[in-house]
Amino acid sequence: MSHAIVFSTSEKYVSYKSTLRSKNKTRETANLWLKRFWLELQPFYPQGNAQWLHYGLAAEIICKPHESFTASEALKTDSFLALRARASADNIDVNIVELQERRKKLLLADMDSTIITSESLDHLAQMAGVGGAVEAITQRSIAGEIDFSEALIDRVKLLAGKPVGFLDALLDQVVLNNGAVNLVQTMRANGSKCYLVSGGFDFLLGHVSNLCGFHGYHGNHMLIEENVITGKVLRPILDRKAKAEYLIDYCTRLGIDISATASIGDGANDLEMLSHSGMGVAFQGQGLLLDTIPLQLSFTDLLGLLYLQGYFAEEFVGT
Repeated sequence: MSHAIVFSTSEKYVSYKSTLRSKNKTRETANLWLKRFWLELQPFYPQGNAQWLHYGLAAEIICKPHESFTASEALKTDSFLALRARASADNIDVNIVELQERRKKLLLADMDSTIITSESLDHLAQMAGVGGAVEAITQRSIAGEIDFSEALIDRVKLLAGKPVGFLDALLDQVVLNNGAVNLVQTMRANGSKCYLVSGGFDFLLGHVSNLCGFHGYHGNHMLIEENVITGKVLRPILDRKAKAEYLIDYCTRLGIDISATASIGDGANDLEMLSHSGMGVAFQGQGLLLDTIPLQLSFTDLLGLLYLQGYFAEEFVGT
């Protein structure tokens, strides 16, 4: 079966010399950009020349690895791990995807540290003066050391008695990760449905959903009484199991196979959603995801999920 090996990075890792060369329009070929990886590419039997997906930032080469190779088992393949290690040394992500059904019809995305730059509950806690205690619990939850629901309950308790005005202040300070709008708008323009599914809170999810253009969102609800945060969360809590359930539910609603789905997230709470999805991507992922999820974007912004689907920069919407 034919595959595409995709190499990608972000502008912050592109050298001044390379940027200057681009401005002068002396464009190097994708083959030249990938020349340093030719030795590690050979076990995958590259076919023909590499091509740019986004000049200077992303290129792909079609390959036909041995019939025993499957992209889902890439993390168990020494040759692929060697290629990834070589690319990582140059701040470049390398991923391998099947060409069949490459462009997905459904996107489910985590919010915190994925679509937005921060962990929103940590950010809220910092403004409320309890940042250290909340962040310590967050890190253990992201790493999979403690149950997400338990961690969420414990963190929100620390906010009890704080004025609701902190929630409005958080809306004003949220920052989208690079490529968030392009990702959603480009997939929408090509007929995909896009949803935020997060353990975060709906007051912020609605705001972020509108900024990016998601079709909808699902999250948790923080209870407020008389303009004060009660420290309680409405049950049931949306956790890692619920994220995977939403993925399956939307496949049923839309009449699509789960292989036609993409999902992206950064922490242990996203593991089941990413594992079930046709194209599950660990975005700046934590250790558990890096050990489990083959598709990884550690140096590339959210445009990386478009590159994995074979979109060219000229096709991006929302720039």
